[in-house]
Amino acid sequence: MNETLKAPLRPLTDSSPSAVVAGFIAMMTGCTSSLVLMFQAGQAAGLSSVQISSWLWALFMGMAVCSIGLSLRYRMPITVAWSTPGAALLITGLGGVAYPQAIGAFMTSALLVILCGVTGSFERIVRRLPASLAAALLAGILFRIGSEIFIAAQHRTSLVLGMFFTYLVVKRLSPRYSVLLALLVGIGISGALGLLNFSDLALQVAMPVWTTPEFS
Repeated sequence: MNETLKAPLRPLTDSSPSAVVAGFIAMMTGCTSSLVLMFQAGQAAGLSSVQISSWLWALFMGMAVCSIGLSLRYRMPITVAWSTPGAALLITGLGGVAYPQAIGAFMTSALLVILCGVTGSFERIVRRLPASLAAALLAGILFRIGSEIFIAAQHRTSLVLGMFFTYLVVKRLSPRYSVLLALLVGIGISGALGLLNFSDLALQVAMPVWTTPEFS
């Protein structure tokens, strides 16, 4: 490990088409797997489209800086992404909470996570928790999101089944591409059904919007 850290950095020499493709797939999988949840969480909090764009801008920039910095520091591929269960929890947790207060809660949570990581207490706590309890907590968070697939299947049966079976088949054959191909199939079916409407779509550069956090 120490010899790896002492080796000189050669980003261009050490890069290859396969590494670029692997990084792209990792980015697409990490983003598309829960991006819709982040939009729903922002809408549940009553945020405007500008605020949601600013929120996603901060998320993507933070993930990019952390991923690049940690990968260069430790000379290994390290990807930083948001938590899908955490994003699902925000959909129900942000309702009725003011946006500045939510930011304050995020900052407090981040400080606690850093404290657990620095002190090593997180590992000790997780080691004492039964695996079944952790699985139950995760299932409770994701149950509402997962159960909505049955509601959607009543109105968009072909779309849901197409994406579902694509995911199952590709997960079996090539797990790395399962989420990406399910997304592409879903886009294709949506286009065939006339569900895609780009008339109001306007591409523009996302700009950060400052919001002062509040603590209460």
